[in-house]
Amino acid sequence: MNTLTLVESPEAPAAVGPYSHALAAGGLLFTSGQIPLDAQSKTMPDGIREQAEKALENLGHVLRAGGSDFSRVLKTTVYLADMKDFAVVNEVYASFFSRPYPARSCFAVKDLPLGAKVEIEAVALFR
Repeated sequence: MNTLTLVESPEAPAAVGPYSHALAAGGLLFTSGQIPLDAQSKTMPDGIREQAEKALENLGHVLRAGGSDFSRVLKTTVYLADMKDFAVVNEVYASFFSRPYPARSCFAVKDLPLGAKVEIEAVALFR
């Protein structure tokens, strides 16, 4: 029987709804989407570059809490409030990942939580 493990990171911002930072089972870690909210100040940077960096930093905190890291990510989903930000987010994203890059989907959505411009979630191997 597979055990389901709750993963929470004190370094990532607390969930803004009824969900966990991540759940791990069967050798896979499934993260919730991470927005660019600072865990301590509860603020977000204004610019898309800074927001992408912060969202990925938060994702890194969750990955590490789950016994993983960016090199073990299999798939990401990127949500953008404006597809015009794609090139900048792509540039920042490439600085956190290396070849072989994870599979990825990217969508423009109407709104993101707390007015964020970007949200990123991942599926990764752990331990």
